[in-house]
Amino acid sequence: MKKRPLAVVLSMTVFAVLQGAPAHAIPPAKTWVSTTGVDSATCGAITAPCRTLQQAHDNVAANGQVGVLNPGDYGRLAIISKSITIANDGSGEATVTGSNGTYAVGVFGGAGDVITLRGLVIDGQVTASSGIAFSSGSALHIQNCVIRNFEFNAQGFGIGFFPQGNSRLFVSDTIIFNNGSVAASGGIYLQAQLGGTIEAVLDRVHLENNVEGLLIDGRFATGNGTHVVVRESVFSGNALNGIHALTQPGQSPAFAFVERSSMVNNAQNGILVDGPGATLLLSDSTVARNNTGIAAVNSGQLFSYRNNRINNNIGPDGAPTGFDALH
Repeated sequence: MKKRPLAVVLSMTVFAVLQGAPAHAIPPAKTWVSTTGVDSATCGAITAPCRTLQQAHDNVAANGQVGVLNPGDYGRLAIISKSITIANDGSGEATVTGSNGTYAVGVFGGAGDVITLRGLVIDGQVTASSGIAFSSGSALHIQNCVIRNFEFNAQGFGIGFFPQGNSRLFVSDTIIFNNGSVAASGGIYLQAQLGGTIEAVLDRVHLENNVEGLLIDGRFATGNGTHVVVRESVFSGNALNGIHALTQPGQSPAFAFVERSSMVNNAQNGILVDGPGATLLLSDSTVARNNTGIAAVNSGQLFSYRNNRINNNIGPDGAPTGFDALH
């Protein structure tokens, strides 16, 4: 009998082994959730959706999408660990909840991961700690969301953004209200860690009836700090300050540029800038009906572009530390 070449025998053996090996399914690029779905390791097709956003996240491929098929409560999204888009585009109210001292959404991405959350209602039901707790990842996009009722004792953030590396936050067309329980809590809390840097843009965001509206805290980092652009947004009815930029000597900067926005009816300051390296530029904005309009303390700096309306506050309107020319 004619012998086959060794290479042919080996290739046939490998082929036979591969034929007998179990197939490893490739994760889908999109998964779906529904209130009639069932969680499993294989759910997510539009004909067999998952029940929770967490399971749909776990089943989808990196850089994939999770879609919402109908209104309902989709549980806690405890861990987002990859680039993903989670979107509710018109099905009705899709709710993510947290309770008993937990966060509703936790972001623990890797280097380069970009996360998008769109069209969600994130509700703390009073007892939860944070709506969105961000620890790591390249960027977080939040669009057309409602974040409310995170009032856990000694904490409470609508968005707690605490990266140890360099990260970006983009929030648009979103309302954040009824969050916080103590002084360093509230609507959006930006706090870079160690040598990290935050770049944030808030566009058409309402921060209402929180403890702090927007808190930019540079006291815990030594890097380039936090830089925020705020446009066409409202900070109203907060128990402390509408916007609070805070740092201390030797720590990272806390910087904000605010334009075409309103800081009104806040119980302390419309804007408070506190500490060396805390700087805010204010353009074409209204500061009214606060206990104090604007204040800069401990070498903080607040520059006006001379086109603002700072008046009709309950106490002093306050004065900028300097003026910048309009260009």
